[in-house]
Amino acid sequence: MTTQRVPTATTTWVDGQQADALPLPDRALAYGDGLFETLLLAGQRITLQDYHFARLGEGLRRLGIPDCMTAVREQLAVACKAVTHEHEFSVMRLTVSRGAGPRGYAPPTDAIPRIIITLAPLSANPWVLSSPADLGETAVRWGKQPLLAGIKHLNRLEQVLAAADCARSGHDEVLMLGQCGEPLSVTTGNLFVCLGDKLLTPQLCDAGITGTRRQLIIEQLGAACGLQVSEARLDVAQLLAADELFYCNTVVGLRPVSRFRHRRWLRHPVTSALHGAYVGWLA
Repeated sequence: MTTQRVPTATTTWVDGQQADALPLPDRALAYGDGLFETLLLAGQRITLQDYHFARLGEGLRRLGIPDCMTAVREQLAVACKAVTHEHEFSVMRLTVSRGAGPRGYAPPTDAIPRIIITLAPLSANPWVLSSPADLGETAVRWGKQPLLAGIKHLNRLEQVLAAADCARSGHDEVLMLGQCGEPLSVTTGNLFVCLGDKLLTPQLCDAGITGTRRQLIIEQLGAACGLQVSEARLDVAQLLAADELFYCNTVVGLRPVSRFRHRRWLRHPVTSALHGAYVGWLA
């Protein structure tokens, strides 16, 4: 398979122009006042673009950042042209900051959003199902805030702390719970629990991120694989009783879990079937 040509190092655009520095002041740096999307590119095509744009648009609405979706689409189209081969993958991060503003928490009434795009080669291979993950635990819990639940805002400190726990523990990933001890996600993706022909994923009304791959599985891939997919309030006992566990995100696609506490899973037929459907969709 021919290797795509993308910049060997990350390439960055700020407001449509290639840049290596961010103009200051910027409320994204000062307050985390903005949103981001991690995008998988197949050639010059953004995969699951409609899901990403819908979540970004909802985030702009909730944070009261002026609508800049037309500019986002135009600048992404320019950045995508930096990928010069049509058959391989790269990863792009889109960040929308509220932009410059005076000192203080209150957002300026005349805000002009700033759009930052980075493009880099993808180290993972979406065609191949990732090796099963050893799932550990962290004491870091998601904070409860319905106004921010679901969207991908820039303050990700809960995940930063949980990822540090994960690195110290030697696990591949760690389970993140809500304030009442309910499983919500792993640090880098959405969690799914397989129980017979039922596929459950945590409700994310108060915390967490509604991932684009999660949405694809709920709306399309689950039914295509003969599964009944639903969102539910889960508990740890259901994870331990599961036939399979897996998580998903933009970069790795789907990744099965091999171990959690005393449970071991040696086979992952449902995850493999869903991954096959996902790869078929990518192709």
